[in-house]
Amino acid sequence: MNLDDSPYQGYLYAYPHKTAYRRLEPRPTLADVWGAENQDSLFGYVHLPFCEMRCGFCNLFTRANPPEEQVTAYLTQLRRQASAVRDSLSPGAVFSRVAIGGGTPTYLTAPELETLFGIVHDTFGAAAVPLSVETSPATATPDRLAVLAEHRTTRISMGVQSFLDAEAHAAGRPQRLPEVLDALQAIRDARIPVLNIDLIYGIDGQTPASWQHSLDEALRWQPEELYLYPLYVRPLTGLGRRAHARADWDRQRQELYQQAVDVLTGAGYVRHSMRQFRRAGAPEPDGPDYCCQDDGMIGLGCGARSYTTSLHYSFDYAVAVSEVRAVIDDYLSRPADDFRFAEIGFHLDAVEQRRRWLLKSLLRAEGVDAVAYRQRFGTTHDEDFPQLAELESRGWLDASQTVLTPAGLAQSDAIGPWLVSGSVREAMTAWVAR
Repeated sequence: MNLDDSPYQGYLYAYPHKTAYRRLEPRPTLADVWGAENQDSLFGYVHLPFCEMRCGFCNLFTRANPPEEQVTAYLTQLRRQASAVRDSLSPGAVFSRVAIGGGTPTYLTAPELETLFGIVHDTFGAAAVPLSVETSPATATPDRLAVLAEHRTTRISMGVQSFLDAEAHAAGRPQRLPEVLDALQAIRDARIPVLNIDLIYGIDGQTPASWQHSLDEALRWQPEELYLYPLYVRPLTGLGRRAHARADWDRQRQELYQQAVDVLTGAGYVRHSMRQFRRAGAPEPDGPDYCCQDDGMIGLGCGARSYTTSLHYSFDYAVAVSEVRAVIDDYLSRPADDFRFAEIGFHLDAVEQRRRWLLKSLLRAEGVDAVAYRQRFGTTHDEDFPQLAELESRGWLDASQTVLTPAGLAQSDAIGPWLVSGSVREAMTAWVAR
């Protein structure tokens, strides 16, 4: 990858991406996978692959408007998987964070959400740890939110994307502003401590003035967090056939992003990554500390990933509608015994473990903890990754603290892909080309 190609080459939210995973032969048991792992501070994730619609920019593993019998079957199968996974962990396993995502978890009805939370609490013991749930304007209804509040949800995240209907529709999201406003009011009425609002910049027809309008409208709700996402046009999505003049689009997205940085920091928000902004003084999550560089994740559901120190695993990955449905059908047809095994994954050798640790640190505003890196690996990060000097020469890295500069944070979607290893990139390319 070339740092000069574009500032928007890819969102590296996990490393390696699931397109680098391959079938594990033989399948290891989860008991063996987790047997030697530290289980004192785990992250629990539950994936619901259902939505009321599929947005034009979405490449998530999700199905729109499934038949009700499939939702019921999914919850039944999820409980079977959860039981097998819990039996594979040590009795003293502790979860520090839990998230429910998708898809749209609140696509479930209020009674179905009660069933889901029963599974969550039985598996993760999540009654007293920070718990995040994703929602949408159409499904953030008072009855559903009452269930979330009853089960001590501490954070709710909603993708608004734009407070202008024309822009939302241009991004392939057929929502209406009154629905958005009603949902935000319902969330505030539910008194869930942390509200996150997602916004997208780079939509066709968006201008600095219309972007300012969405920023102002979002700030009117005083969300504890805001996530800003550049629009990506990805293969196999509803917008995938759209063509853009890359240079002009890159310039527009960068200008809109810098506008948002100025607005949000001026309003008292702190930038924690290229995407995440948190209001100064907002409530911090209680519970044990969790460090994504060091601690493991347990995923439940057919689209969830799990990871240990040296193995990341999941079920199959898909984006195209027909393939997503096939993976869901496969998940629903499995015997309970199948859930005792890891099936598709990626083994991280010592070099890839270092690379993941670096990436998960560097792309955050706090940067790389040099002491923690040396304690973990017995080497220094600058010796292991001499290419970081290139970022310093561009003014994107403060090498004295190994933190990205403000200009470097804005280039995170170029820096992340640039640091992906050759073997991982080759595996990802082979998956796309298959």
